[in-house]
Amino acid sequence: MKFLSYILSSIYMLVFGLILVIFHGLLWIGTTLAGHTGHYKVANVLQISLMYGHLILGVRYQLRNTFTFDKNKPLIVVSNHQSMNDIPPLIWMFRKHYPKFISKKELGKGIPSISYHLRKSGAALIDRKNQKQAIAEIMRFAKLISKNNHAGIIFPEGTRSRTGVPKPFKSTGLEILFKYIPNAQIVPVTINNSWKTTKYGKFPLGLGAKITIETHEPILLSDYTKTNYNKLIARLEKIVTSKVITA
Repeated sequence: MKFLSYILSSIYMLVFGLILVIFHGLLWIGTTLAGHTGHYKVANVLQISLMYGHLILGVRYQLRNTFTFDKNKPLIVVSNHQSMNDIPPLIWMFRKHYPKFISKKELGKGIPSISYHLRKSGAALIDRKNQKQAIAEIMRFAKLISKNNHAGIIFPEGTRSRTGVPKPFKSTGLEILFKYIPNAQIVPVTINNSWKTTKYGKFPLGLGAKITIETHEPILLSDYTKTNYNKLIARLEKIVTSKVITA
């Protein structure tokens, strides 16, 4: 199986690189001609293209959402994190809400399409070694989400779990979002099996994973006071991690 993985991973990487190069130009054109709306229309097609590209590896996606979210209120999407393959389905699932991420600053440069999208979408690009910069950037991000009623996506584990086993939630980023987006709908999300695509590392890639993205019932932040944010974070962690399958 691993021998086959080397062959299919090589083909996939060529297709993946081609998709990113082609869409880098398309993102620029969409942004130049139609601004934010044009950018996101192209970005959404990029995400679905990346997901279909995974068929080369036998990877399938199942997106589960039975809830309707108020487009007149901002969203805070709180999810576990297992690999970079979490990103396309999350953007696609919340595409009507112009989703934006909190990401490490290294991803904001040098990667065709991905870096451009992060910069132009208004993502928070944080320096993990500079707490002052990270806090200021998340504050800016939160105000942007609140002003435009968009969706802010955060991975409170801080980094991806390479085995699927959830890491403890960190509270700082969530507390800043809560402070500056007081009318938010909070959407817990559980991701499963994404880690299996990188179980061997960056190369070769794992084959045949069935990645599931499942939303849970939204929670109104207004139902909690600042003194109860610790209880809210604990509740969110329990909801998200209770559905994680580690086998």
